[in-house]
Amino acid sequence: MTYAPSHRPFYDADSHIMELPDFLRDHADPAIREQIPRVSYAASLVTDEEVELIVANGNRHTAEHVEAQIGLGDQLIAQSKEIQALGAFDPGDRSVALDMLGFRKQLVFATHSVATPFSPSRKLADDIRYGATRAHNRAMSDFCADDDRLMGVAIVPIENPELALREAEFALDAGLEAIWIPHHPAGERSPGHVDLAPFWECLATSGTPFLLHVGGSPLQLDPRWANTGREAARDWMGGGENLRSKDMAVLHQGPETFISVMIMDGVFEKNPLLRGACVELGAGWVPAMLTRLDWVVRSWSRVDRYLAELPRTPSETLTTQMAFTPYVFEDVGSLIDQSSPELYLFSSDYPHVEGGRDPIGRFEGSLGSRGDLVRDRFYAENFLRIFPDARDH
Repeated sequence: MTYAPSHRPFYDADSHIMELPDFLRDHADPAIREQIPRVSYAASLVTDEEVELIVANGNRHTAEHVEAQIGLGDQLIAQSKEIQALGAFDPGDRSVALDMLGFRKQLVFATHSVATPFSPSRKLADDIRYGATRAHNRAMSDFCADDDRLMGVAIVPIENPELALREAEFALDAGLEAIWIPHHPAGERSPGHVDLAPFWECLATSGTPFLLHVGGSPLQLDPRWANTGREAARDWMGGGENLRSKDMAVLHQGPETFISVMIMDGVFEKNPLLRGACVELGAGWVPAMLTRLDWVVRSWSRVDRYLAELPRTPSETLTTQMAFTPYVFEDVGSLIDQSSPELYLFSSDYPHVEGGRDPIGRFEGSLGSRGDLVRDRFYAENFLRIFPDARDH
């Protein structure tokens, strides 16, 4: 028996690998290998001892651990978490985990290895930033190569438009099925800058969606917002280096800004085949964004000639070309009622603890009495609109 019920297909828009320390170095070009930092778990729930034991065992879980994980059956998603999860870093084990979860397809993101490629630092040389990018994409391609249910997600920083296009083309040749880009300005450029037009055209014409995801931009606010003269509040992991309550309250501002700018720069209109999704950044902000963008474009098109050229309302454009994953604690049923059932995607976040112990159960609770059509869209059809090649033929 699988975790996902068998009476309808489930497509998972968010899962992760838990990279081992040399994930990037093992796949980097020799000339820069030693300059790329090892993957760090310093600000996570994973301990150095856990990682060291896995590395000492040849970068594998012990046979006994794997057997115990498989023994969890349909409770795998509830109890198998972080680096100890079945298939956290071993692709063969991941295929077994996917058998047990019962999802038709699963997007696979990195967890910690994007820090160097996505760093907003202007001091980071392009050969290191894009060299680490190439290493990541090679590693992700290898991880997903032997199971077509695993849809590998490439990363591409877009600070350098020429190198961004080159890395996107490499990722497509490597068989990766989506491009994760950071949701902050492209260096000194807007994401709708004319220099990036070939990059967006490449994604659109190849049918490759772009993705925004938590971790694609710094998680924390300017430290001044946390300076209250009192003892600092802890983050959700119990420390102070990760996502804190104030950070969470405004986490949507980065992706909302990025998407709004893309709308107003006409990126979607110039590339009507472009598709994208916003993953693990919540969705409670989406209905208000659609309303706000519609009135901004309607009002400012009187004075902004670029907005006057947009033939569709932003809400029409985004409902056609974008989708969003709600958190398990958000009321997806209410979000659908406020906007459109075509906008939202199911995700498990396996094996991260943030995904909860029973994401399907949580989402079913908020979908309530809404009918099969709404559920079919949420669990499958909206995913297949963004990723039409994922449909079983």
